Amino acid sequence: MPSTVPTWDELLGGARTSAVHLEMRDSYAVDYEAGPFAEWRAGARPDPDDRASWWRPWHSLIQKTVSRGVVVRRARIVSEPVSEYIRYEHDGTFKNILAGEQVRWLPRRRASDIALPGNDFWLIDGRLIRWNHFTGEGASGGGEISEDPAAATLCAAAFETVWSRAVPHDQYKIS
Repeated sequence: MPSTVPTWDELLGGARTSAVHLEMRDSYAVDYEAGPFAEWRAGARPDPDDRASWWRPWHSLIQKTVSRGVVVRRARIVSEPVSEYIRYEHDGTFKNILAGEQVRWLPRRRASDIALPGNDFWLIDGRLIRWNHFTGEGASGGGEISEDPAAATLCAAAFETVWSRAVPHDQYKIS
């Protein structure tokens, strides 16, 4: 196992064919008092036509990765009714899609019989895992890299099962 966690540029820059990301939390640490989530809670919404106001280095990295022919897919397992944070994520997902990601949503009740890893992850080319660890409050607990074949097989199977059941972003309606 590599001793250091590569940067996102290194991780996605090394992807040859695929990068898949599974998110399973209903909330990630956000500042309720300041920042983008607080602004969203106050009614601000990003303007899809004003790319300069919301385009970030992450979007550029995804766009560059996809332009090399790498397929980038993100699946989110969510409880329903969704949390306020998931509403915020859903509203902003158009940015991921414009950058080149494919995104789907799976209601948690439809995931009950799927063998899922204990943590969110990125799986690169079906073999390299970047585990995303979080604290109980949703703050980043750091990343970890693994090339364990059994774990990669579990992640790939879990992701593909979630993906096959999930609803494409443009069809997933939050009530």
